[in-house]
Amino acid sequence: MLRLTQAPDIAMAMLWRDLLCEAGMPASVQRQHLGAAAGQLPPGECLPEIWLAHEEHAERARALLREFERLPQRQWLCRACGECIEGGFEQCWNCGACMPR
Repeated sequence: MLRLTQAPDIAMAMLWRDLLCEAGMPASVQRQHLGAAAGQLPPGECLPEIWLAHEEHAERARALLREFERLPQRQWLCRACGECIEGGFEQCWNCGACMPR
């Protein structure tokens, strides 16, 4: 096993783990409950970590996470309900209308 990286929070750690697993690189999240010890331990030691099952996946896994960080982020106004949508979403979370093309 190889420690790939630390995540800023448990939600991001789970998202990264799922992304890697779906790409055929078995991964796990370690230290996911250590946040409760913040204040007792140094903050850097309490962050969740992503571990790869196979060290030979390390380069490909890092490339995939870098690619994920560079996903296009948009800001658009839903024509149907007027909701302001931010991020990589192509559908309005409020009414379900698709992003205008």
